[in-house]
Formats: sequence, structure tokens, C-alpha cells
Amino acid sequence: MGFFSGQLSNVVEWEEFREDMIFYKWHNEEIKKGSKLIIRPGQDAVFLFNGKIEGIFKDDGDYDIESQIIPFLSTLKGFKFGFNSGMRAEVLFINTKEFTVKWGTRNAINIPTEKMPGGLPIRANGTFNFRVNDYIKLIDKIAGVKDSYLVDDVKLRITALLDQLLMKWITKEGKDMFNLQANSFDISNGIRTDLDMQLFDTGITVTGFNVMSFNYPEEIQQMINRNASTNMIGDMNRYQQAVMTDGIASGRVQGGGMASDMAGMMMGMNMANQMLQNMNQTNPVNPSQPNSQFAGGGKKPNFCPNCGQKTGDANFCPNCGQKLI
Repeated sequence: MGFFSGQLSNVVEWEEFREDMIFYKWHNEEIKKGSKLIIRPGQDAVFLFNGKIEGIFKDDGDYDIESQIIPFLSTLKGFKFGFNSGMRAEVLFINTKEFTVKWGTRNAINIPTEKMPGGLPIRANGTFNFRVNDYIKLIDKIAGVKDSYLVDDVKLRITALLDQLLMKWITKEGKDMFNLQANSFDISNGIRTDLDMQLFDTGITVTGFNVMSFNYPEEIQQMINRNASTNMIGDMNRYQQAVMTDGIASGRVQGGGMASDMAGMMMGMNMANQMLQNMNQTNPVNPSQPNSQFAGGGKKPNFCPNCGQKTGDANFCPNCGQKLI
């Protein structure tokens, strides 16, 4: 029984499938006569013999290795299971999905800028996407010496390059160092292209890279916020007026009721004067010109242009004595 028990068929499958595993290599035992291959959704199975690819199978399902797999293998299509023989081959199961990974800078990156001699310290975070696209390169560079490969292995390699790439593309595309988010699309595209080139020889392609946000030191962020507020309002005088108005409206102006009332009155007078100036600029009055209601035609007005009193047919205003014609 011991001899024949060693010839029992086996199942070739990825038993402990993990979402974060990029590939898994099956090579525990010989493939016996009557053995089955199981390919689950999201997996490809690559048969290897002496380190070379013999065949790639992508459709999920259960397969009889002798009748459905061996006839399609490159150099083993004539292999026949003997009474005592099994096929010593490896099967590489590859996770075919696209992986999405979060990233973030561990330490601030000092970006060179003229306004700050020591550089502008910036942190950033976002996501990147990748997937396996070349099985031959993957086997040659990674799977040939590893039995499995995890997302963390790729993340470690990518994050080791990120500081330099962020500095390169922020300097190149970050036209305004204090508003990098406006150029995040171009910065992200440049980094994705460079990362894809770095991973090209491993059979992995970077399909996306995204910068979610740039973070400045607290004092720099406060300066940016103040600058944005000032630019929004226009100039410092208007900014101070807006601050005073907001303080009065919210009750934050302290120092006694009289001080608050005086500030409000002064603000109101300034606003009234500004409105009068704007009206005079819009409708200038030339005292040398006759009133438009009766200029050129000799027609008397019904109301005094000086005080607004109704005049009827009088030549002079009965209220203020203004000459009407």
C-alpha cells in the first residue's frame, strides 16, 4: 500500500489565496497521473519546466492535466505518465487584478525655492496602481528566485524612489510652490511615467499615480491662508474694513459700547462717502449746463431742480426762489 499510495493523483491549485499576493508558486510534489489543475477567477496558471515557460492558461475552471494541459505544453506535449513516473514541473499562479496602494511621505521633503534658502518642507500622500503585464520578465527577475511576491514588496520599492521623484517633478511642474495642488495632475503623470520605467524590467507596469494632497508646515499654511484672504479682498484697507465689519457684526469688537458705536458710525460714514463718490463718478454734474428738463426747449419743469418743490407754471420756485427758466 505504501508504494501505491505515493502514486495517488494530486490537485494543483492556489490553496491559500491572498488579495495582497501578486503570485504564488506551486512546486510541492510531482504531478501524478490523474491530477487536476484548478484555476480560480482572477488567476492565470503558468507551467514551468526547468525554469522555462511551457504554457499559460487563463480561463478559470477545473482541468485534467493529462488530457487537457499536457497536449498544449511546448516541450512536454508528448509526455506519458508511466507506472512509476510523475511529471516534475512547477506551476506559477499569477493574480491578474490591478492593485491599488496608498502611499505617503514619511519625512518632509525640502523642495528648493528662492524664497526659502533652506528649502520648503513638504509632505504628500496619494495612491498608485499597478498590475503584472509581462510574465517572462516577472519569472526572469522575481519568480525565478521567490515562491511568492506581495504588494508590500512593490510598495517598498516604489516608496524608496518617491522622495527623489517628488522633488524632481515638483521642481519641474510646481510653478507656484505655495499652490502645488493646481499642478498635481502634471506632477502625478510625470511620476507615474518614471515609476513605470523603473519597474519595467520586473514585468510590472504602473497604471496610475495620484497625489491626493500636499501638506505644508503649519506656519507656512497660515501664511498661505492669509495671503489668499488678502488677495481675495484686494488691498489692506479693504481687508481691515472687512475685519472691522465682521467684528462689529459678530460682537467681537470690545472696549465698551461707546467705542463700538463710534467704530460703527465711522464705518458707516466712510461707506456713505464712498457711495457718494461712486455716484459722482458715474453721473458727473456740470453746473454750467442748463437743467436737462428744460434746456434748449424753454419748457418749464413741474418740480424745482434745487429743492424738489412742485412749481406749476411759476418762473421761480415758491420755496427756495430758484429760477426755473
